[in-house]
Amino acid sequence: MPPIPAVPENHGHVLGEFDCLDPLLSALRLDSGRLKQCTCLAVSRKWLALGTSAGGLHLIQKEGWKQRLILTHKEGSITQVACCPHDEDFIAVTTQGLVVVWELQLERRGLPERVSLSWEHRGHNITSLCWDTGALRVFVGDSAGKVSYLRAGSSKLGKGSAFVMFPIQTVTTVDSRVVQLGYQDGRLLVSSLSRCYLCDTEEKFWRVGNKERDGEYGACFFPQNRGLLVGQPPLLYCARPGSRIWEASFNGEVLSTHQFKQLLACPPLPLITFNEPNYNPAQRSPQSLAFSKLLYFDQNLLTWTDSAIYIFTPQNGQVLLWTEVKLANVAVYRGELFCLHGSGRLSHLSLLSAERCVERLLRRESWTLAAAVCCMFQHAARKSIPIDRLEHLKSQLSSSTNSELINQLEEVIAKLEPLDSASSSRRSSISSHESFNVLDCGIYRVISRRGSQSDEETNSLINQSTSEEERLKEFVQEEDQVDHVSSFVKKTTEKINTLQMNSELRQRPEYKEAGQSDTISSTTSYSEELENLYNEVSSAEADMQELRTATEKASSQIQDPLVLLDSVCLREALREWLPVLERVLGPDVTDSNLDGSGEDRWELDYLSPCAEQQGESPESPEPGENTENRPRADSAENVASCRSSREPVRVASPEPVPSDLSADLTELATLYTELSCFRKHNEALGCSTFLRRYFFLLDQERVRRMCLLCHQEQTEIMSSFTEAMLELTQSSKVVEVIQKGDLLKSLRSLRELQAWGAPHLLAHLHLYEKHGEAAVRSFSQFYPTITPADVMTMAQQSHFLPYLDNLVQSRAEEHLSFLQSLLESESLRHDWLQLALTHDAPQLCDTLTPDGQPWHSHCFSWGYGRLLSLLTRLPADLSSKEKMAETCRNHYWTGYLYLCKELQRRTEAFSTICQLDDVSLLEEPEVEPQTLDEWKLLIQLSQQHSQQVSNVNGSSWSNGSADCEGKISPESLTLLLARRAGPDRALAVLEECGVQLVFSAHSELVCELLRVAEKRQAMIQTMLERCDRFLWSQHA
Repeated sequence: MPPIPAVPENHGHVLGEFDCLDPLLSALRLDSGRLKQCTCLAVSRKWLALGTSAGGLHLIQKEGWKQRLILTHKEGSITQVACCPHDEDFIAVTTQGLVVVWELQLERRGLPERVSLSWEHRGHNITSLCWDTGALRVFVGDSAGKVSYLRAGSSKLGKGSAFVMFPIQTVTTVDSRVVQLGYQDGRLLVSSLSRCYLCDTEEKFWRVGNKERDGEYGACFFPQNRGLLVGQPPLLYCARPGSRIWEASFNGEVLSTHQFKQLLACPPLPLITFNEPNYNPAQRSPQSLAFSKLLYFDQNLLTWTDSAIYIFTPQNGQVLLWTEVKLANVAVYRGELFCLHGSGRLSHLSLLSAERCVERLLRRESWTLAAAVCCMFQHAARKSIPIDRLEHLKSQLSSSTNSELINQLEEVIAKLEPLDSASSSRRSSISSHESFNVLDCGIYRVISRRGSQSDEETNSLINQSTSEEERLKEFVQEEDQVDHVSSFVKKTTEKINTLQMNSELRQRPEYKEAGQSDTISSTTSYSEELENLYNEVSSAEADMQELRTATEKASSQIQDPLVLLDSVCLREALREWLPVLERVLGPDVTDSNLDGSGEDRWELDYLSPCAEQQGESPESPEPGENTENRPRADSAENVASCRSSREPVRVASPEPVPSDLSADLTELATLYTELSCFRKHNEALGCSTFLRRYFFLLDQERVRRMCLLCHQEQTEIMSSFTEAMLELTQSSKVVEVIQKGDLLKSLRSLRELQAWGAPHLLAHLHLYEKHGEAAVRSFSQFYPTITPADVMTMAQQSHFLPYLDNLVQSRAEEHLSFLQSLLESESLRHDWLQLALTHDAPQLCDTLTPDGQPWHSHCFSWGYGRLLSLLTRLPADLSSKEKMAETCRNHYWTGYLYLCKELQRRTEAFSTICQLDDVSLLEEPEVEPQTLDEWKLLIQLSQQHSQQVSNVNGSSWSNGSADCEGKISPESLTLLLARRAGPDRALAVLEECGVQLVFSAHSELVCELLRVAEKRQAMIQTMLERCDRFLWSQHA
């Protein structure tokens, strides 16, 4: 298999085929080998509609890909088909010009029925269809330029609509063939061969732009219903010659022209199918195309030719992707794409990011294809796919058939996390043993128990150390060797060279006359200094060897599960190792205020907290002794605290440490930091001091996770970690960009830095101090490298909410599941809910009247209403929902009503709705009363509320205009019940409730009309039954 070339980083999306529909076409006998073939298609939320050359309309249920219905036509082959978005009506167009509207009547469990027919376009080819779902009408355009509409005689239009014949009306006739129709918010868009027209379907028509064109060019509406653009009118996009697209306002005014000709010179991305994708990185020539159809496709623009699919992002005028594939027709629904190929084959494609494509392939166990996608989109794999999944994927590949692919995948993994990194999860935490693994959360998982280190390994380490010492002595004796790995050896070499030069000067003839005594003394001093240097070098090597021995001993001990899982034994193992570390790599300058030896000072600073946690032990002093020694302990703690506050953070080792020893030191030092942090008592002193002194040894990612878990109780640890990372990254060019104060340039630099990992990226996020909320809102683009827990530690609560809201809304779909993944505990969910309820929220005086009533307070807008809605709708247990309901009570009424519905507190919900005095709240799903008893309860509650509240201060809507129709009263509830159960039943319920009510003239008129409608419906039902009996009698 040849190497797979990498896709440029500006491409991150693919079209993938995960469902093969060939068996479905074969079962329907629509495969390419038969006379009956598929001619057109349409798609909706539930259905896939296929029109055939035999005049059949096959309705396929997308769930399970099963055929549910087949609608036949004798008027010719099906050439066009369209689905109504509510999944109940379908349009079919035949070759004879007939337009048929079918109603499935699934709710009534009846047979599908032709509800409308139109021969208005007989003799002409119908070229385009579109639905107006609000008025249930269909717009039809043909090859002569005629545009008409017909209404669907559906039961959804009201009672009696099935017995009314709606006339077919002509909207307009344009100058040439209709290429594409679109309808949005009361306006019809007509694209012909020469122009685009916009009309309100009643009296006003106007053209889009001034320049004409000649050819088939499509146009479509582009809704702006996401993010900050919610509520904005839709945009128009109209195709132009030369791969250009006009962007126009909802009034038809051209705003800009997008040029895609040069952008389409990029190579096409492969289609991710079960065949191996073939990506050719060679550049193409610019493409000058005519986009005959434009479709709104999941916040993007989609168009196609007979040989390729093109997807554009009109917000920034870029090409999202284009793929070479032979097509005859296309239908889209949200992120799904159904393609009818020229061969009669049908394919189901999905637009998704490269990392989500890999996840789907992994779930389907398509190992080879998933690995190929990872190798093509290496930038996405490095940023978004966890390393354990990549390792698992590599293990599933066959080394005999996929050797080249395995090599490429190993290169991707190597770029993701270098093998020589101390924090690498692909190497053992202890180089000489592999008895446990370190999980991502920092927990040690024991695999097996190994014994102590073998003699061979010990001898090899000793021999290695001895050879290093001999090599160092040879270097000191020979002048010409200048380079060496140790910095202290370089300093020693300089001193030795100086002494040798001085000795040479003393041995010159002109200096020999000074006397023999001077020569002897100078030679003696030179020998002594040289001997001191030798001793210094030997002492440093001896110290390093001692540290190596202590480290190997501690590493061997903690690999015993009995030691690792016992905090007392683990602390004892670290107790023997830490003094050696302090002596070899500790600070040179110690605090003179602390008396005693270095080991005593170490025990005071580090091991005293350990002894406190162990509780009572045989060596612990008596209570009286504790009282006497308390002043000394307090003073020592104060001195150590002062020292830690002024002690600088060390980000570089004072002595060079071999790489094999460095990995073991990192493991032990990080383990001690975690152990000292997560103690029962407040041990920030020992942990923070150790972190500042030995930060150069610590695993930065594990320390970051540790700080996130303990930052609320021990803020000093987090501040020390932040200070250390700032010191470590001072030499980065990003610091210069941030100091200039340009937020956009700073964010661009940080995006390039994102691959470095969370600790380095966090160090530069202090630009929040310069830009405040504007900066923290943009931190969502760094997820998942930077998590919400990271942002909570650095940002104010009022600034954290905009970040969280932007992060959740940045996910195009599955907001609930994504927010659920961010919540690590139930308490965090409640904290975020309280935070959203207390920031940018209505004042309490606005949500409650002076009498304590919440009249219409649910109409006030909440700054984080979207986030609040998601938090209250997350899956939770009973106690959590009850806690959230109490939190939302008297504040967030929409969430409170939803939680009452979830908790089956219908009485509380009805009482709250009566207090809010808004009848529209009863229209929410599963809120309206289901039984007559609930209707009685609701009427009684409304009566009690109307009696209690006779004079409400400011009894009007927020805009100041009174609206009596939307209020809840016994009269409005009776009318609502009359529409559901009939006026006579409603009046009977009212009498049972004991409510004396005088209806208004409008209410009496409504009841009379409902009685007439009931009688008419009963008469029609009687006539139909008599006709049915008559027909059966004739048949007999």
